[in-house]
Amino acid sequence: MALTLAEKILQAHIVGDACAQTKFTKGQPIERGADIAIKIDQTLTQDATGTMTYLQFETIGIPRVRTELSVSYVDHNTLQTDFKNMDDHRYLQSVAQKYGLYFSRPGNGICHQVHLECFGKPGKTLLGSDSHTPTGGGIGMIAIGSGGLDVAVAMGGGAFHLAMPKIFGVKLTGCLKKGVDAKDIILEVLRRETVKGGTLAIYEYFGEGVSSLTVPQRATITNMGAELGATTSIFPSDEKTKKFLEAMGRGGDWTELKADEGAQYDKLIEINLDELSALAACPHNPDVIDSLKNLRGKKITQVVIGSCTNSSLDDLAAVAAIVKGKRVAIGVEAGIAPGSRATLMMAEKAGILGELIRAGFRILESACGPCIGQGFAPNSNGVTLRTFNRNFKGRSGTADAEVYLVSPETAAASAIAGVFESAENIQYDDVSYKNGARESILEGRDERLSSKEILEAACDRAMVIEPLALAEAEKVEILRGPNIKPCPECREFRPTLSLPVMLKAGDNVSTDDIMPAGAKILPLRSNIPEISKYTLSRLDETFYSRCEKSGFCDCVVMGGENYGQGSSREHAALGPMYLGVRAVLTKSFARIHKANLVNYGIIPLCFSDASDYDKISQGDTLFLSNVKEALDTGCEFKIELNGRTFLATNDLSERSRAILKQGGLARYTRNGGN
Repeated sequence: MALTLAEKILQAHIVGDACAQTKFTKGQPIERGADIAIKIDQTLTQDATGTMTYLQFETIGIPRVRTELSVSYVDHNTLQTDFKNMDDHRYLQSVAQKYGLYFSRPGNGICHQVHLECFGKPGKTLLGSDSHTPTGGGIGMIAIGSGGLDVAVAMGGGAFHLAMPKIFGVKLTGCLKKGVDAKDIILEVLRRETVKGGTLAIYEYFGEGVSSLTVPQRATITNMGAELGATTSIFPSDEKTKKFLEAMGRGGDWTELKADEGAQYDKLIEINLDELSALAACPHNPDVIDSLKNLRGKKITQVVIGSCTNSSLDDLAAVAAIVKGKRVAIGVEAGIAPGSRATLMMAEKAGILGELIRAGFRILESACGPCIGQGFAPNSNGVTLRTFNRNFKGRSGTADAEVYLVSPETAAASAIAGVFESAENIQYDDVSYKNGARESILEGRDERLSSKEILEAACDRAMVIEPLALAEAEKVEILRGPNIKPCPECREFRPTLSLPVMLKAGDNVSTDDIMPAGAKILPLRSNIPEISKYTLSRLDETFYSRCEKSGFCDCVVMGGENYGQGSSREHAALGPMYLGVRAVLTKSFARIHKANLVNYGIIPLCFSDASDYDKISQGDTLFLSNVKEALDTGCEFKIELNGRTFLATNDLSERSRAILKQGGLARYTRNGGN
């Protein structure tokens, strides 16, 4: 039977007794929703999630990682206003040397961009403690974001467990017009699907339009596919992939991969690229999409180009072509954050960097920076255009700013105009735009760069520290600063629970709402007692003080649809767990956050009848009388309030129920669980 590309890669990685459990037959589709366990070939972490990941990995007690390749990146906490962030960097480097990981030093670039350039391989599986790990799908990987504890288990040789996703096919036809880019493709998908449309699904791109897209363009789409709530997104590995890997000095890593002819998808989405125009995601969610035609002329105050979504050499080249010989408009501040050190060096050699500087762009560090609220915040009531992937309220560092997500071309045209402007409406000479489609500088050997210059810059690994041999690694002392505290233990399992509703929230609560980022809070990621003080502070500034006043007693938090969307940060589960949250009761969950709750012993509950949400108020006390029975048998959870009984769906896998009964994944793993 014809299989999709995602199915073929997943089938090649299924391990253990999953075949028997799911009645899986090689070459046949896997039942959707069936629990599967897959071997993980590669892992990545970044520093905001990495310290907790490695603190947990240390407790596993093995001398070396057991993956094919694992990389520790520093790209988030690079704003060093005191000792905390650099202490974390030193800890991460010493752990990498101790346990056999590659270490990407501060300044080497954003994890997803660098991994694409240096380590990603078509057909491999990648698990990362960052929600935008699906970037690797741009070269044909099954790349999945998860919580750090799942990554720690994978580094120890454990399988990654998930429900077999549905496969949504996205058929691309035609070719993008000049001034329209890959960002507009994924914004169009978000317009149709919404931020919860991809829950428990993989988006697989195919069709004649795929061949017109460069690898950086594909990576933009798979990166921002995380905003759909998807498990991952994937493109085939074809000649464009081969050229990209050759330009990175890794042609030997290429293999051709595609779906079988006649493969069937659970849903089909068709997009004619010929008809697509520039779009923008409007405040305050990535699926609030409008056309640039409707926004044109609206005054702006800031433009930022970068993030793991749009910071490639090709992105910078497109911006340089538009702003060449022009100046950033008066009243607009503009910044560029190249995605990697290699990108920065190639941009310098090609003259791209000079064009950007002459136009008035400030050159920021090759790091996540403004995307996570680490500097370059907009002015009060500002209107900022960003080539990023998220525009949640307050994420930029300015609570009342209007944040719009746009393509690099739209950002560049608007920076010059001082108002929303589409690059479709202006004249510019883009030498990368040939034969009706963008041609990558890397793939096309642009005349501005010789092959030798490309390889010299693209293959420079001076900022990557390779793993030590085992004998040398055993001598390494792990360095711990005073802000690095052990990961707190989960609370012991209890068969019945009496839980006051400490907070009732609405729809689309993000992990930024649950555990904010930014320059003030990010340095506390290694210290759960301290960072927990900011738990849910964006929704209720009194949440911590009320938990403290109660003696951190057991409690429950309520939410609406798509609770926990956004980042993979497990701190959004760790903080609540530390403060006494034993369950979260919602209409629906985002995938990664639900898994993180289970990993830290918090029961994720969904109303069987969504209308029951309106019948419970903050301050009510809920009694869960059958927790043990529900976890033992899989029956529905019973929630009692003032003589009334509400039911919560039990869609937890047998393994997830076992983890909750053990009081979290760490204890489950130590007790021999797999």
